[in-house]
Amino acid sequence: MALRRFINELRGVTVKEVPDKVKPMLSFSYLKESFAKGIDSYHAKYIETDSIMPLYHVCFGGMAFSYLVALPEERRHLEHAQKHGH
Repeated sequence: MALRRFINELRGVTVKEVPDKVKPMLSFSYLKESFAKGIDSYHAKYIETDSIMPLYHVCFGGMAFSYLVALPEERRHLEHAQKHGH
């Protein structure tokens, strides 16, 4: 959603104006403000409504994180098994 809005804003801008448009969006204060807005939105949407979704987000996020952490080791095991014909 934010990416679509960003692209729509850039459509009416010439190539020379793009750095002036993008540079303020990469500042630390802008990123901090955007993150705070996202957290406030999440809190209003899920926490204040007593939704079960935050629990799902933690469970599935933890599962995805553990998979990504273990992936390099699993790939090494697979490569070793293929190399040695196991």
